[in-house]
Amino acid sequence: MKKTVIITLVVGIMTLFSANAQKEMDQFMVQVDGLGCPFCAYGLEKKFKEFKGIKKVKIDIETGDFSFSYPAEKALTMEAVEKQVEKAGYTPITSKIIRANGSVEESGTSVSAIRSDKSLIAEKIHVAGKCGMCEARILKATKDIPGVATASWDVDTKMLLVNFDPTATSMNAIEEGVAAAGHDTKNIKATDSKYKGLPACCKYERIEY
Repeated sequence: MKKTVIITLVVGIMTLFSANAQKEMDQFMVQVDGLGCPFCAYGLEKKFKEFKGIKKVKIDIETGDFSFSYPAEKALTMEAVEKQVEKAGYTPITSKIIRANGSVEESGTSVSAIRSDKSLIAEKIHVAGKCGMCEARILKATKDIPGVATASWDVDTKMLLVNFDPTATSMNAIEEGVAAAGHDTKNIKATDSKYKGLPACCKYERIEY
């Protein structure tokens, strides 16, 4: 009788530990550029099914928001997630991970090649766009330019505010980078192919010079 009780207790403890282990999940959130239809979303989800143990997959085609849960014990990295998005044929704009232990990791937060003793210049420029996905794309294109310290874009005014090191870059280079991402600026227009390649929700009214 005593052995039966002990065995039952041990099994119960093991089951409890197993249940707790299953609850240890990291949360991943990625904004994906290029999703234009349900078939696109299906292709992205199918590619991520290669990650065994993935749960709670959600994809919003209009915003490009893609989220899922993954076992914390597998320590899936942000780099691996972004590479998987690219393998599916799309571009990761921003990425965020909330680890099971409460720590948070975000992409695009580091600024390199800017020394603290440099004097930064603040400039504003009109950049066409119409939604949250546009904002993420514009900011990624801007922050990827060496010498840019900070950037913000207002969806209502369409104004891009940039703080940058004038010895490392220029407003012309910044506008070229934004236009290359598919968004017209005050002085530089995106190519027709780049504009046409934007998701339907991002088809803004083009700037006429």
